[in-house]
Amino acid sequence: MNDNADDVGSASARPVSQPLPPEVPVYLVWLVQVGHQAGQQLPRGDVARWAPPVLLPPAAVLFCVMAGWTWWMSVVAQTRSPLRERWIVASLMLVAVASVFCGVVSVDDLSVSVGLLSAAMTGLGMIGLFFIPAAASRQLPDVIRRRSRRASAPGEADPR
Repeated sequence: MNDNADDVGSASARPVSQPLPPEVPVYLVWLVQVGHQAGQQLPRGDVARWAPPVLLPPAAVLFCVMAGWTWWMSVVAQTRSPLRERWIVASLMLVAVASVFCGVVSVDDLSVSVGLLSAAMTGLGMIGLFFIPAAASRQLPDVIRRRSRRASAPGEADPR
């Protein structure tokens, strides 16, 4: 083992597997539950009754993690963020709208608090999914160090 103090926070010292943020599994279980309840609102025998609980959670994981991965790769490579591309924004909006819609439709007594709870669950879950690639990256400590050095360097212009 290396006794060098600089190696304490290095990427090689990080564990291989990172735990998921707590909001991610809660969000996915919530999506399955509200998707099932929203599907039950459809007429009996309608084939689409199975679609919300089966398709919405994997779509949320796919689109949010994909957008987070493309953003993280641009941060690591120090290039322009691809999050401004329309297809990424459209896929995230699709997940957000479908998630909030299923959350609102799944209850019998509609109220503002149901919409706010659905929006909060959607927001927290999507943010958690979005940051999984960055949190699991072995390059995170290096990026943090690089950005902190750049921010603390005197005389540099503000990059914003």
